[in-house]
Amino acid sequence: MSAALHAGLAAGGWGRLSLMEQLGNVGSEVGRAARWKDRDPRVFESAMIRALELLDLSIRDPRWRRRVKELTRARELLCDAWLGGGNYGTTLEDMERYFMAFALAARK
Repeated sequence: MSAALHAGLAAGGWGRLSLMEQLGNVGSEVGRAARWKDRDPRVFESAMIRALELLDLSIRDPRWRRRVKELTRARELLCDAWLGGGNYGTTLEDMERYFMAFALAARK
């Protein structure tokens, strides 16, 4: 991705969030994508791009270097869901449930 859609977060704000908060934010974008999937392809695609950008920021966060395998696997499954679940049978709803569990945990 060329220019960061979340420029403020990419500039360092993302690094102030916990992993739970980061993945919860990814979940918000995945949920948005799921809601718009059959309604507006442009909004759907934009939300997916934002979700992947946020997930990439987490993958590059040095605090989570021990979790990179899990994070990159989540990215792989999110891409599978975006492309229709052909490789793993993943759905956007599956990925939204996965990421939103982190949002709920971050609130506690």
